Amino acid sequence: MGFDEVADELYGVPPDEFTAARRAREEEARADGDRVLAKSISQLPKPSLAAWATNVLVREHPDEIESLVELGALLREAQESLAGDQLKALSVQRNQLLAALSRQVMALARDRGHPISSGVVGQVEETLRAAMADVEAGEAVLSGRLTSPLSYSGLGTGQRPELRVVRTPAPAREKPAKEAPTRARTSAQDRRSAAEERRRREEEAARREAEERRQREIAEARDAAEDAAEEADQAAVALEREQTRADELDTRHRELQQRVDELMDELARTRQEATTVEGQLSRAQRKRTAAARRAGEAAKERDRTAARLAELEEA
Repeated sequence: MGFDEVADELYGVPPDEFTAARRAREEEARADGDRVLAKSISQLPKPSLAAWATNVLVREHPDEIESLVELGALLREAQESLAGDQLKALSVQRNQLLAALSRQVMALARDRGHPISSGVVGQVEETLRAAMADVEAGEAVLSGRLTSPLSYSGLGTGQRPELRVVRTPAPAREKPAKEAPTRARTSAQDRRSAAEERRRREEEAARREAEERRQREIAEARDAAEDAAEEADQAAVALEREQTRADELDTRHRELQQRVDELMDELARTRQEATTVEGQLSRAQRKRTAAARRAGEAAKERDRTAARLAELEEA
């Protein structure tokens, strides 16, 4: 694989797989004897979470991104020609397209196991706005090799976004072939020159190796910093999710507590009513007993007077 193929592959893998994939491709290039390609691969910076999300969006929806860049060109033309109605209509179209792409990038990141926060989505949207405002920024976004999000200053500001994108390195110039020696170097001067040349080559090789080691250390340090930033973004996403869940539970708890209070009030009223009815029941039971006693006595008196009446009538 050449540099372009490797870069296209690496800037499409998830952030947590980038370092391992880059190291594997670097080792393959070294095994093939291509030290120049291996060095170029080792120096590829790991993309930020927002840059990775933008690269994924470009790979999955290239037509929409191309339409966005073309829309930016139309907006610039409308602004230059002061076409107010056309500028207003294009601005509405831009906002609708940006909103749709923001939803798509959130879904793409979530499907790949790397949900992004609203802040990262904002960086992606800012990058897309920069792609509309500047031709080179649009080309950088369409390349799918961003390493950091782009900033947007607005159409017509004259401020160009800082482009952080991986480009194909220029081919190395071939060193002119050394002329073949015209004579055997047997003199002491020639031997000293050969020794100095050999020592120079060894020092150059050592310097080159030290520089490569330093570049690898820089790349590893950069990856560590970006990993920490990515973990912070993911923690922010988790915090936002848990905060939403906590807010929902808090609202539900307040609703249930309010219902409990209402039921407690109703229970207190019911108990009060039961106490009142209990008192009324006791009084009613006492009156019923008294009424039953009087009814019994009246019945006895009735029977007695009836018997007396019967006796008198017979007499």
